[in-house]
Amino acid sequence: MSYRKALDTRCALLVMVLLWSTAGRAVEPVSSATASDALGFIVQYRSTPVGPPTANSMKLFAGSLADRSGTKLRATRDIGPGLQALDLVPDDASRSPADLLRSLQGDPRIDFIVPDERRQAQAAPNDPLFINQWYLQSAQPAAVDALGAWDITTGDTDVVVAVLDTGIRYDHPDLGRVSNGGRVLPGYDFVSGESNGTFLVANDNNGRDADASDPGDWLTTADKSEPIFANCTTSNSSWHGTRVAGMIAAITNNSSGIAGGTWGSPLLPVRVLGKCGGRDSDILAGMRWAAGLPVPGVPDNPNPAKILNLSLGSTGSCSAAYAQLLSELNVRGVLVVVSAGNEGGEVSAPANCPGVVAVAGLRHTGTKVGFSNLGSAITLGAPGGNCVNGGGQACLYSLDTTSNTGTTTPAADFLTDQFKPNVGTSFAAPIVASIAALMASTNRNLGTVQLRNRLREGATPFAAASGGLPLCVTPNQDSTPQISECVCTTDVCGAGMANALGAVRAAQRPVAAIAAPLTTAAGQDVRLDASGSGAACGRNISGYTWEVVSAPTPA
Repeated sequence: MSYRKALDTRCALLVMVLLWSTAGRAVEPVSSATASDALGFIVQYRSTPVGPPTANSMKLFAGSLADRSGTKLRATRDIGPGLQALDLVPDDASRSPADLLRSLQGDPRIDFIVPDERRQAQAAPNDPLFINQWYLQSAQPAAVDALGAWDITTGDTDVVVAVLDTGIRYDHPDLGRVSNGGRVLPGYDFVSGESNGTFLVANDNNGRDADASDPGDWLTTADKSEPIFANCTTSNSSWHGTRVAGMIAAITNNSSGIAGGTWGSPLLPVRVLGKCGGRDSDILAGMRWAAGLPVPGVPDNPNPAKILNLSLGSTGSCSAAYAQLLSELNVRGVLVVVSAGNEGGEVSAPANCPGVVAVAGLRHTGTKVGFSNLGSAITLGAPGGNCVNGGGQACLYSLDTTSNTGTTTPAADFLTDQFKPNVGTSFAAPIVASIAALMASTNRNLGTVQLRNRLREGATPFAAASGGLPLCVTPNQDSTPQISECVCTTDVCGAGMANALGAVRAAQRPVAAIAAPLTTAAGQDVRLDASGSGAACGRNISGYTWEVVSAPTPA
């Protein structure tokens, strides 16, 4: 395709609009046929000076429209004043609904005519605990409307999501191994031992190996006598990786437990955290392996991930080691989603690194939940969980997910406990990771930049301040932690509230790839080639249009 211009081509900005068509994937409305050979339409007839047409006159009009369009009238159904459904059988079976619609439009007796489409019930899962997963629904302002997105895609098995965390409980009935019909792939344990030959942090009596199961990360008062744990907090085992994994991709529509954000993506467990956390060296190695990059001494990953979820971090700036690796991952099209942190202050590392999707935590109303970090590094917000009731009652806006009831070592009981709520940006991040997996399932051509930008594009705007709540401020304006609820703005909470439906719709657009000459001169013909552009899954690019949107004024 050539584009002729008499001005310096270096100064003009062109925008290409791609037009696409569907093929092979059921993402468009179902055919409007109401019988095997009939096509349905809804027509609104124009009113006359004495009022809407009568039932008898609509029948006459319907017969006339059928004759005019070369069809036979199968049936009519009156809907309202002047509004009627028509079932028409084309004389030529090869005529499409679009062909027939064009032949009917423009009749002076009608206001409009549209296909009589067939709709289905939304893709709601049958998991019994889904009723409590408010964050995947749409009744609350901050909820992400996964139901709407699932009508387009529920995710595909070739989009792998890696969970870099404490490991996972493969025996959880709502997770399970892929080899046994579950969701979890064989992963890897990157928690290395101490230099003196002990494995206190790993807590599994060995270093790096192919066992990514979570042995527990409990910490006792006795543990604190070890120098490596001196500044750590005593606690029961968190089963953190299992909880994060379930939010992303618990087995869904299996009449058991909860629903995952994506029904199709397999989970790749990468153990990088043990007792009292983990070291950057192990986390960086785990990130490389998860994305399909080589790690010395470790077998290559046979299932490279498209999405990496890191629900981890600590205070400080983004190190050069993280920045360098993230640059490599961006080139490979791997998206890294990171939790912002829970101190009410500046965004933690590595969520403050360039190129990641940094996720802040929101209350159900869309305001910043008190504990969430905030600032200009945030990409967008997602539900972080919050308890608006007390007095010993169950947490009303907990983020229900898979877990384990063992206080130290794992127990056989996996029930979700409403009295031990799941809250934190650690659980906001996997919500966004699951949305990114749905997007990648919709359009394989989306790279890191496109996924990040379209997550932002699909977000729901934050609500305006009301009720006397203060606006959130950037941490560099006020070093005091903002541990109370505040009203989000795009300066501190990202582009808006994560929205699965909006993000998946944005993902459906094609990706423009334009090849242009390296050098040009005024007056030359410039050939722009867009043949490398890519459409979403099940769609084809059917044409290109070009438009000059800015150019210098001729001298």
